[in-house]
Amino acid sequence: MNEASQNTPDMPFYPVSRFYKDKFGEKVFKIPVAIAGKCPNVKDGSGLKTCIFCDEWGSFAYPENQQRSLREQIEMHRKRVRERYNTNKFFVYFQAYTTTYTQVKRVREAFEIALGYDDVVGIIIGTRPDCLSPALLETFNDVAERSFMGLELGVQSFDNRQLEWMRRGHTAEQSVAAIRRIKSECPRVNIGVHLMFGWPGETREDIIAAAEQCNQLQLDNVKLHNLHVLKNTDLEKLYNTKKFKPVEMEPYAEYVGLFLAHLSPAIAIHRLVATASRWDELVSPQWTRNKMQNYQHVVTYMRQNNISQGCEYESAP
Repeated sequence: MNEASQNTPDMPFYPVSRFYKDKFGEKVFKIPVAIAGKCPNVKDGSGLKTCIFCDEWGSFAYPENQQRSLREQIEMHRKRVRERYNTNKFFVYFQAYTTTYTQVKRVREAFEIALGYDDVVGIIIGTRPDCLSPALLETFNDVAERSFMGLELGVQSFDNRQLEWMRRGHTAEQSVAAIRRIKSECPRVNIGVHLMFGWPGETREDIIAAAEQCNQLQLDNVKLHNLHVLKNTDLEKLYNTKKFKPVEMEPYAEYVGLFLAHLSPAIAIHRLVATASRWDELVSPQWTRNKMQNYQHVVTYMRQNNISQGCEYESAP
């Protein structure tokens, strides 16, 4: 992608859905699946604690289906997504926990199963920047030669103070090194990061620095989340003892607008706001429940303040 604006009159940012539609000629939707049950922070007997915001289900939106076979998951969610969105093409999205913390042989077998469906046009995998072996990169390259291969890294922050506070278990330097390595060794892999806003003491300078780091790394996409509190997490304990207060909707919208203003217009956006997929586990803030309302709030804020993605972006000479 070049650095020309990807925004449209009705959208002040570059949505990843448009990137997919331009690439595949029609809408493509993700089918969420899981083959992993662990991540490095919760491995048995390690003594490590989970990330401060993470519950027992990791990032999996459908924990009741986790015991199903991969084929069952694909076929069930494919049917659900096709009926809801009337789509004909899919990505299989290996979402929950850390899939690359699983044996490479099992990952390869899972990819082959997924790509065996005629209407699956690619693989997307969510993982951590500290769980990428040479064998996995070789696997990604193999998929990228035959199909779309997307990689979403749960970086969450490029600030070591924030990473330490959340007990993420990796550093900002590890994230940067991993992204550069993938860019160098897997040039056909589409790579993005997940970032969270709403940390204690977060400043406007922190938000701008995150955007500038994404620009320097020449990422393909970014997914944004607001830090929210789920039951049975250590963040809930901090919330209950008034040691953590989640960001409200209005300042969060300002964070997103500030970030996007400084972000290259060539970087596609997966998501503007997190949504609590398991409402019964959400503690705070309650506004996180309202997916479309929150999305529209951020878009309206950007329009009202004449903010568009890249409006403050200065490309490197």
